[in-house]
Amino acid sequence: MDTLSYKTVSANKNTVNKEWLLVDAENVVLGRLASKVAKLLRGKHKTNFTPHVDCGDNVIIINADKFILSGKKEDQKEYIRHTGYPGGQRSYSVKQIMNKKPTFIVEKAVKGMLPKNKLGAELFRNLNVYADNKHPHEAQKPKKINLNSIK
Repeated sequence: MDTLSYKTVSANKNTVNKEWLLVDAENVVLGRLASKVAKLLRGKHKTNFTPHVDCGDNVIIINADKFILSGKKEDQKEYIRHTGYPGGQRSYSVKQIMNKKPTFIVEKAVKGMLPKNKLGAELFRNLNVYADNKHPHEAQKPKKINLNSIK
């Protein structure tokens, strides 16, 4: 038997094939959207997935302000931040954030599903989120992806 044919091949930044993908967030539940986009950013849908390498694709999310929240999250979910001063904890509802910056909620949901290290920060840079259906990445010829086709 030829033992060389059984060696595991690891991807590196030179052998990775990165694509541009377009995801429409209209009428999609936020958590399912975020988990599937995180999988695309990480590259877990590819056959040459390597855990320590950025082998994922560049993802563009359009209509990010038209996602769906299940249950009573639209009224009850709060995002908390701290100013750094004593008594400086601030909480914001989903409606307040949607009025100020509608893409923030999708970005935060996807970022929370990526690794919490340097690789996760590098993967997050491959995400582009837009509130409407226009985006400046037409030159890259993004391929439209149906999220239901991703397992």
